[in-house]
Amino acid sequence: MLFGLRSRGFLTVTFSTTIPRMFLLYRHPSILFACLVAGAFASGTNAQQPAPAASSARILLLPRRIVSGERATLAVLDVNGRLTPGVTVNFSNGDRLTTDATGRALFVAPLNPGVIFGSIVGRTGRVATAIFSSNEAASASIEVSSAPRVASLTDRFEILGKGFCGDADDNQVTIAGEPAIVLASSPTSLVVLPPPELQPGSAPMEISCVKRQSPEFSVTFVGLELEGDPSPLKPGEHRALTVRVRGTTAKIALEARNLAPEIAELSGGNPLRAASSGGEDNFGRFEVVGRKNGSFLISIRLLPTLGRPVLAD
Repeated sequence: MLFGLRSRGFLTVTFSTTIPRMFLLYRHPSILFACLVAGAFASGTNAQQPAPAASSARILLLPRRIVSGERATLAVLDVNGRLTPGVTVNFSNGDRLTTDATGRALFVAPLNPGVIFGSIVGRTGRVATAIFSSNEAASASIEVSSAPRVASLTDRFEILGKGFCGDADDNQVTIAGEPAIVLASSPTSLVVLPPPELQPGSAPMEISCVKRQSPEFSVTFVGLELEGDPSPLKPGEHRALTVRVRGTTAKIALEARNLAPEIAELSGGNPLRAASSGGEDNFGRFEVVGRKNGSFLISIRLLPTLGRPVLAD
C-alpha cells in the first residue's frame, strides 16, 4: 500500500528531498501522507488538482474501535493518498454509504457489539473495526489510553481512548500548538495527520471535543529522508537505500514495500521490516536487486508503537 502524497507533484531529482504538503481542502480535498519513494516520476507542479475519481479509491480508513449506536467517521484515499469523494463502502452487516465531498463519510455504528468489516466497492480486501458497547466506552472526559511514542511528521497515526467525537470535524487536535487534521474518528479512536510545519523532536499534544479536553501529553515526531541512486536498475545490480532519521536517537521500526516487483527485488522479503541504527547518526538501510531494466519504486514508512501516553512536562 502506498502511503503516498500528491498535491504539487513529485519532484525527485534526488532521494533526499522535502516532500511538499498542504492542508485538507474541502472543495478539492487532498491529503499528503508520508511516502519516501525511489524511482522516476515526471517532475512538475500543480498547485490545485481536481478531486480524484471514485474509481481511483484504494485505501479505506476506519476507526479501529467504534461504539454501539454512536456516530463515527471513515475516510477513503486514492493510491496517492488523496481523500476521494463519491466512493461507495460496503459493510459486512449489509450497510452501505458513500463518501462526501471531503472524501469522508459519517455513519452510525451498529447496535450489536462485535466485529464488522468494511470494503471499497470493486476492490479486494477488508478493514475490520470492533464495536464496543456504550457502557464500555462511557466517559465524561477525554481519556487517552494509547498514543504513539514515536510518529512520522508526514504520516497518519492512531490514538485510542474515550470521550472523542464521532464527527471528525468536532475534534480539535493540536500538536505544538498547531492544528492537526482528524481523518477518521469515533468516541474511542482517532486517525490523525500532523500539522504541515511541525519540526522533528518531542512535541506536546492536546485533544478537545465539545467541552471535554485531554491532559497534555508528548509524542516524538521524526523526519525520514531517503538517500540513494535514483537511476534505472540493471538486471542483477545491487543497490543500497539509506533512510536518515531526524528527531530521535532511539532505534525505530521501518517497513519497506516494493511497489514494482517486476523491476526489482527487495532483499529479505516484501514487505520488509528493519530497525534503524539509533544514535546521533540514526539510519536504516535496505537493498534492492534489479530483475530487469527499468525504474524501481520502493515506499518506506515508520511503524508506530502504541503505548500509554507520556504526560507533557
